[in-house]
Amino acid sequence: MSKDNGSSVAYKIFSLVVLIVLAFLFIFPLYWIITGMFKPPAAINSPVPQWFPKEFTMRNITELFSRRTAPLFGEIALRVPGAVRWMINTVFMAVMAMILTCITAAMAGYALAKKRFIGRALLFSLIVAAMALPKQVILVPLVREISSLGLYDNIWAVILPTVGWPFGVFLMKQFSEGIPGEMMEAARIDGASEFRTFTSVVVPMIKPGIGALAIFTFINSWNDYFMQLIMLTSNSNLTISLGIATMQAENSTDFGLIMAGAALAAVPIILVFLLFQKYFTKGITMGAVKG
Repeated sequence: MSKDNGSSVAYKIFSLVVLIVLAFLFIFPLYWIITGMFKPPAAINSPVPQWFPKEFTMRNITELFSRRTAPLFGEIALRVPGAVRWMINTVFMAVMAMILTCITAAMAGYALAKKRFIGRALLFSLIVAAMALPKQVILVPLVREISSLGLYDNIWAVILPTVGWPFGVFLMKQFSEGIPGEMMEAARIDGASEFRTFTSVVVPMIKPGIGALAIFTFINSWNDYFMQLIMLTSNSNLTISLGIATMQAENSTDFGLIMAGAALAAVPIILVFLLFQKYFTKGITMGAVKG
């Protein structure tokens, strides 16, 4: 075996070991949550960790779905477990934020990349600068604006501030830069309107970027506990993370209940990633080639 082949084999073995270790570190928290939701409180709070439940119990899941109720939709009489209503609220919030953000960011990114107008560079600079601002900086005026619109303690109070996400516009602008101008000119020569050109030519070419943005937006909206905590107060409008937090006692923490809720909340994120994984990985590779 030559020296180069030996180095190549050693590098592959080292890479494999590193990937296995990283995969274990990422998977273990999910494994601990799933197994923890089936453990009794004594096993969860034991100083000696139980890596696998010795005694399975459905107590945590039962508590999650029975401790509190809420109306199924709006304020109608039909009441369901609170966790069901909270999950519906969270899925609706994340999906609507994802759809609206992808639509607006794709249109804005395309305009910034392919349209020439006065102030285009300044506008893009302001969007990039906005990416550096934490949401806490604009929290007070944002709450006042949401209140003046009559949307406080409404699920739309969490959705609408996400729609103008600067990172989404920046990402779509970078993808739109790679669209050949000749294709858009050909579409216009064939009589296509601006809207038809955007939907038939631009969108198919930036689809990997839209897929990546969809994952980012969904996860960002789902995990935005701070904004949900500020904007939502009533029981029927809570998200799953807020709802689980309100079910905790003042001087004690039910870790089994938290793990059951966390496992329930992780399911939609996993499903969305699996659905958009192809576009996500393709978007990363396209960005690597362009760079």
